Amino acid sequence: MSLSIGIIGLPNVGKSTLFNALTNAQNAQAANYPFCTIEPNKATVPVPDQRVDKLSAKISPQKTVYASVDFIDIAGLVRGASKGEGLGNQFLANIRECAAIVHVARCFEDENVTHVDGGVNPPRDVETIETELLLADMQSVEKRLEKMRKTAKGDKEAASAVTHLENLLSWLDAGKLAAAFTLPDNDFFLAAWRELGLLTAKPVIYCANIDETALLGGNAHTEALREIASRKNAGFTHICAKLEEELQSLPENEQKELCLSYGIEESGLAGIIRAGYAVLGLCSYFTAGPDEVRAWTIRKGWKASQAAGVIHTDFERGFIRAEVISYADYMSHANEAACRAAGVLRTEGRDYVVRDGDVIHFLFNV
Repeated sequence: MSLSIGIIGLPNVGKSTLFNALTNAQNAQAANYPFCTIEPNKATVPVPDQRVDKLSAKISPQKTVYASVDFIDIAGLVRGASKGEGLGNQFLANIRECAAIVHVARCFEDENVTHVDGGVNPPRDVETIETELLLADMQSVEKRLEKMRKTAKGDKEAASAVTHLENLLSWLDAGKLAAAFTLPDNDFFLAAWRELGLLTAKPVIYCANIDETALLGGNAHTEALREIASRKNAGFTHICAKLEEELQSLPENEQKELCLSYGIEESGLAGIIRAGYAVLGLCSYFTAGPDEVRAWTIRKGWKASQAAGVIHTDFERGFIRAEVISYADYMSHANEAACRAAGVLRTEGRDYVVRDGDVIHFLFNV
């Protein structure tokens, strides 16, 4: 399971600079004018995880594989995007492919950096973007309603789904996000809901793009954005995209020194990924051996058989049992044999709920 995160926001708020910083690659232009990005940039980034590093250092495998995140830098949206203004609906379609959204808002003052709406105002900027996403969702629901009304005649469940879709349309028309809509127990509606991929139903991480002076204490703009995130039960993080991008030109040891000088404990990449895992309810387990140490991403609450299926469908289909060692136990003993001898290696069945950090060996037969 890979995590796909779309980076959105108004033009010229620092999305492409953030993308460059996150991916450690200068392959997204960053310039002081709107619509610098005219194609969505995509990069697959390894998830930084010290547990993987320490497991690999302990075992010295032939290969180390981190979990990964796909970041997609989407061109700036403006008022009227849902009707084709700016660069239009093609970029709204790019957002539909993402599991979560990082909504970047400019939270720093700089007269040398233009703002498409004339000044820094995160609440207004967020409202502008969300209005366009709502309008695009309304268009999608209206089109689906037209089709369902034609096919619902004589089918009570389908007719009920039409009513639920009409309620959803009214909900969106009132300016409410699809994420807050209560889903009814109706198979026709739920199938339509999944196919629609509504933009405002996606988990959101609000990201305040700040300058160096606000790295530790924030400012009035970051607090306004944090309040929005809290009210909407969304994720929140902040990043100095310009500083993070500059860090990429330095050796790793100098990067750490510069971060410490600013009081930064983790990179912007780590903060955004951590927020992404949280809003999507994800966690990681590990497989470890002389051939490979690898992190696997799953949803919290998944059972052992489901987690095995992430490696290969045969693992889930032919699941026999799982041998499980917690990360802490694995690191506190010399090796797997020592874990077994100490009784900290557990044998679990298919219904075992996998915990974040479990080191697992699956046994299967097909």
